Amino acid sequence: MNTTTHEHTIELLGADDVSRTVARIAHQIIEKTALDDSGSPRVVLLGIPSGGVPLAARLAKKITEFSGVDIFHGDLDITLYRDDLRNSVHRALKPTRVPHEGIDDCIVILVDDVLFSGRTIRAALDALRDVGRARTVQLAVLIDRGHRQLPIRADYVGKNIPTSTNEGVVVELEELDGQDRVILQRGVESVEEGIKK
Repeated sequence: MNTTTHEHTIELLGADDVSRTVARIAHQIIEKTALDDSGSPRVVLLGIPSGGVPLAARLAKKITEFSGVDIFHGDLDITLYRDDLRNSVHRALKPTRVPHEGIDDCIVILVDDVLFSGRTIRAALDALRDVGRARTVQLAVLIDRGHRQLPIRADYVGKNIPTSTNEGVVVELEELDGQDRVILQRGVESVEEGIKK
């Protein structure tokens, strides 16, 4: 684990750490879902914008590389299902992409970058209910930083990073930010998930 410090930020994971963590989660998904068993249900990865979308794509690529099984990865827009809409700036709707045959009777794995209060995942579960009826819904996150406000727990966690209420976790991804890293910000105001994780 890399720990580079700059004033109020600490780099917790560098690019190589993020890559290894994604690979480990992919192996765990293959094992837990029995993905390489021909009788297993279809697995669908749905990324929660914004960080979960590229993570879902990376996981799908690694899973195919390790197991030889192609799996669908898409996006699940949760904008209209959030409970903090009146407290935040207006957000543009993003497309929801699911398999054309739907998600009924599939193992759906929601993918996000940071698990914090659990409110984003609650919104994702509400949005998913309007898309179809999955056999099972699981959750994969790169970082679990604690401070849950709802009884939600991830099935696959890259790293547990306990934080205080005046710290924030920022995940930067190559597809969105030009580099892969996870940083801890100290001395930030405690605000709701979705604004500062």
